[in-house]
Amino acid sequence: MRYSFFAGGKRIRPALAFAAAEAISGDGSTSIPFGVAIEMVHTYSLIHDDLPSMDDDDLRRGKPTCHVKFGEAIAILAGDALLADAFAMLTGEWVTGRFPADIIVKCIKEISLAAGGAGMVAGQAVDILSEGKTLDLPALEFLHTHKTGALIRASVLTGGLSAGATGKELNALERYADRVGLAFQIADDILDVEGDTETLGKPVGSDEGLSKATYPSVVGLGEAKRRLAELIEEANEFTALFGERGEPLRQIATFVGSRNN
Repeated sequence: MRYSFFAGGKRIRPALAFAAAEAISGDGSTSIPFGVAIEMVHTYSLIHDDLPSMDDDDLRRGKPTCHVKFGEAIAILAGDALLADAFAMLTGEWVTGRFPADIIVKCIKEISLAAGGAGMVAGQAVDILSEGKTLDLPALEFLHTHKTGALIRASVLTGGLSAGATGKELNALERYADRVGLAFQIADDILDVEGDTETLGKPVGSDEGLSKATYPSVVGLGEAKRRLAELIEEANEFTALFGERGEPLRQIATFVGSRNN
């Protein structure tokens, strides 16, 4: 569990939670317990995604994947424990003593929905079942917005909730998050074509090797890049409500659109 959780990575999800809270109240620290929980859920998903029964990857964040390091059975258990412990942590005193019960419940619901059968798991299932098949654009966007976008959306919304966001503010955050979530996966698809293993810290070309549907394979590389830029521009437009406090959200969106790992 520690090996995978502290292996590095961009920490984009807790960063988004922090930036969302900062946009609402000027204090991003309210998001920390929720950002940590979401990163635990994300790490579990990576461990399971790398398994031989899934993507069968040997490298993650420049290091041997969990099942390569510790064996498949231990990797499965490590993922299971990270998922369960994420929710246990959110019921601890450092959370319950700081936030109203209704906010904690709303945040736990957002994370649960994002991680479960209506979110990340649904996207992963479509990803597996679509290998070797041709997907149309709506089906591909369903895959991306669930497999990757759902947890990004939960990161932004829980950050906002932790800081006391109003309904109008949550609506703006949700629209921002939906675009950043889809953009993040399109960028991943592009990097799988144009990136290199050393920079990415994981094998490139694996999507093509598994005959997976990606944005470049469905609409072409040029159109994928155009759509990525469009989504980042739209995402940043939805931060106008927050004025200067929305700058960290804008910077993260811009990073997502231009990242090389």
